[in-house]
Amino acid sequence: MKPIEQDKVQAVIDQFANKDVYIHLETTNGAYASHFDENAYNVGAFIRNAHVNYQHGKLVSTGGSFRVGLKLELGWVYAEGVSDYEVDEQGRLLMAGHDREGRLMVALEISEKPFTHEADTDEQ
Repeated sequence: MKPIEQDKVQAVIDQFANKDVYIHLETTNGAYASHFDENAYNVGAFIRNAHVNYQHGKLVSTGGSFRVGLKLELGWVYAEGVSDYEVDEQGRLLMAGHDREGRLMVALEISEKPFTHEADTDEQ
């Protein structure tokens, strides 16, 4: 992954608009916080292969990282804290944000094909 280039990533987000796509959205601090602070309140969210069609998406700088919002017919998909991205060989947009030690804190991924289970080794 490389640091987000706002214009390039926005263009990819725009390419997926008004199409049936699959979303992977993940946030976590729990797996990391619990190892270092027994009083930490652990949180996380995980959704894989949510089938959506968003009207438009917006990538906004929050100074050091970015917020991504995808406007659905009846709501939003929203991720804050993404800082890195790649478009893989399958054309999927993968965005992530990491803590200072490189551990995953947030991921938002968009694909025209469903994501496979992470144990699978040959995603189509």
